[in-house]
Amino acid sequence: MAKLLIVDDEEKLRSLLARILRLENYMVLEAGNAAQAIKLAEKELPDVIICDVKLPDANGVELVLSFKSKFPQTEIILLTAYGNITDGVQSMKNGAFDYITKGDDNEKIIPLVARAVEKVSLQKRITQLEKQVGKKYSFETILGNSPSIKNAITLAQKVSQTDATVLLMGETGSGKEVFAQAIHYNSKRDKHSFVAINCSAFTKELLESEIFGHKAGAFTGATKDKKGLIEEADKGTLFLDEIGEMPLELQAKLLRVLENKEYIKVGDTKTTTADVRIIAATNRNLEEEAQAGKFREDLYYRLNVFTITLPSLNERKEDIPAFVSFYIQLFNKKLGKFITGTNKEALQQLISHNWRGNIRELKNIIERACILCETEELAPDDLPYEFRNTHVAGTGISAFDLASVEKLHIQRVLNHTKGNKAEAARLLNIGLTTLYRKIEEYKL
Repeated sequence: MAKLLIVDDEEKLRSLLARILRLENYMVLEAGNAAQAIKLAEKELPDVIICDVKLPDANGVELVLSFKSKFPQTEIILLTAYGNITDGVQSMKNGAFDYITKGDDNEKIIPLVARAVEKVSLQKRITQLEKQVGKKYSFETILGNSPSIKNAITLAQKVSQTDATVLLMGETGSGKEVFAQAIHYNSKRDKHSFVAINCSAFTKELLESEIFGHKAGAFTGATKDKKGLIEEADKGTLFLDEIGEMPLELQAKLLRVLENKEYIKVGDTKTTTADVRIIAATNRNLEEEAQAGKFREDLYYRLNVFTITLPSLNERKEDIPAFVSFYIQLFNKKLGKFITGTNKEALQQLISHNWRGNIRELKNIIERACILCETEELAPDDLPYEFRNTHVAGTGISAFDLASVEKLHIQRVLNHTKGNKAEAARLLNIGLTTLYRKIEEYKL
């Protein structure tokens, strides 16, 4: 229920308006002067304040400034018996939601209050979402207690409070984008856009258009102007993943952005400016690439203002149990399962594994294991075959016998789908006809 505060020294008018608004299912508070109103507002935090312009101890137009400074999310509606344009304009400049004369109360006040309440409600939802986003991308959500990851988090926290360009180094799947998002959402740019692009995913021409934008007619198919990601990220952060894959010609344009905050769109003749922070990431050694002439040396030094090297999962294996527990909880919700953890043998196999794909690989392995698991704990049988010894645990089947491995895997997927062959074929990524043939071949 929305909470309203009516401020008017005319008690009869105030009581009448309060009665009308209570009939509209609002909670209504009343005050006879500015001092009472401020004291009551501090205690009750109303959504909307409906205030008379002429009060015994204040002018309502000036009072709007005080209300908005103390209660920025509260909307103020001013009422006056003698409306004039000057007061109306000033009240809106001061932050009032609207300014109306008392003679229009019956026609305007109820729909006006409804719009003000709707605006407050929307702002509260936005604030709540911003808090959720901030929490989702906070440094506290980055898993791990190993010294190497703690050091990386400490560095990221420090640089997040600045506008410095950041270069994130680390193997594929080690969490570079997670760090980039945490840096952005814990910076003064957090209310603006975080825009990400993988430089290895586009041809030179498409990458140039994506990052810098283009003018209509710049090339075949460019029928209208297109904003680039730099423009989309204005006042925010642009994350350039796999920066080492960016063609040398585009590196020169990026260098100009870093040095002068200027760039030229494809097909344009004039410069465009943008206040954008650059966070770049790579799994390459850019210093060696620069020395070999494969990466611009001047751009490398401009990117290398503040470098954070993220450890691989193999360098922080003590963190694997925390990741496993987190992903089991995540996929329990997604799959509707109630897996409590892993048994000792499975956990040891996960810790002993050579994680070439790092955290991304671990996440995929746990999702697959959760799909196959039919007990309360993940067991070695739920892990891919490369995690095991030369024999599949508990079956006597050789892990090197392709037909045996395929038969066992199909059986487990059929068990997971409770015999639903169409769903099993989808999960196995094979045709339904192929699945029926395999079932007949393996006598399942």
